[in-house]
Amino acid sequence: MLRNREIILGVTGGIAVYKSIFLCRELTQQGANVHVVMTKNAMEFVTPLTFQTISGNTVTHDLFELFHASQIGHVALADRAHALVVAPATANILGKVANGLADDFLSTMIMATRVPVLFAPAMNTVMWDSPAVQRNLRTLAEAGHHFVEPDEGELACGVHGRGKMASPEEIVEALETLFCPKDLTGERILVTAGPTVEPIDPVRFVSNHSSGKMGYAMARAAARRGADVVLVSGPTCLPPPRRARIVPVKTADQMCEAVLAEAAAATVVIKAAAVCDWRPAASAPEKIKKARGAGLTLALEANPDILRELGQRKRDGQLLVGFAAETTDLVTHARAKLREKNLDLIVANDVTAPGAGFHADTNAVRILGADGSEVGVPLATKDRVADRVLDCVVKIRKRSAVSSQRSA
Repeated sequence: MLRNREIILGVTGGIAVYKSIFLCRELTQQGANVHVVMTKNAMEFVTPLTFQTISGNTVTHDLFELFHASQIGHVALADRAHALVVAPATANILGKVANGLADDFLSTMIMATRVPVLFAPAMNTVMWDSPAVQRNLRTLAEAGHHFVEPDEGELACGVHGRGKMASPEEIVEALETLFCPKDLTGERILVTAGPTVEPIDPVRFVSNHSSGKMGYAMARAAARRGADVVLVSGPTCLPPPRRARIVPVKTADQMCEAVLAEAAAATVVIKAAAVCDWRPAASAPEKIKKARGAGLTLALEANPDILRELGQRKRDGQLLVGFAAETTDLVTHARAKLREKNLDLIVANDVTAPGAGFHADTNAVRILGADGSEVGVPLATKDRVADRVLDCVVKIRKRSAVSSQRSA
């Protein structure tokens, strides 16, 4: 989504400048052409050479510096940009822009641009909470500017509170959202992700290899495209998507209860979770002690089939998307599941294929529709796969809208 985009990275004077180095690297790795603009105070923390080496472009900091010989710097850069990111955004730069002040290259360029401006504030907790900063934030929001709010944690000043600059990954995610079509606005999408864990005793459980990465990618992509997203997640080590409401669960029974409750209001349900098919018939209240040389036999019973239940409850206009992780006869097994569980789409992948198994950041899938359609997605990032799945959802919606208009 950022490939071949011209991104201006404004860097102001704060200790969080070190994160901006990683942000610059992440943007360039995503294929963006990054132009860094530093304030005088920012250069007290990091030299321009660092950003120049990473971005491959000259760092700009002098208001009176020309861009490409005769072009006025702040105007020329503003004209060629697709977006401008200010990270870290200090209280000072927020105040200057909110009040129309332009006394250095960065603030002047912000005044001269018509492209989206994304601020990633970073400052002391007391400064963040101050009436002046909060007033300036409201003014900037009313002017159409965008924000990635700071995190809470241990700050450089030794205080624990809100004020840490968001992570580079979160800022990139917010930037991608600015460029993303909002073709899912008005949809309420329920996504499930991760494994379930079924306890044997207080220290052992039955589970599977699901990492949750595909489901989390689905939630991020849906939120980027304007949907109201609820993510019901089994245990994972993944950071939760910022714009999704998270419902954490552990067991299949807990997931079933949460999903059925949330599905009542959902217009689209995407079941990417790997729910355990079986669970121990009885869970021991205390740790089962190991006897020397003795084995252990577990009696298993079936877990609820959440996807089948959703298919039976599906109402008119609600779309149901399932996933099928297979090891043989991929399309045959997936189409059978599509029919049996009353799905609109099923996303099938061969978990034995290189790069498409559990814990990988990539996937290769076939998206099968109830109408007989089939879309192949070759090996790509799971974020890219998620967008292809949502493209199919949007296509169904558009087809339904056209059909309704003809009927009318």
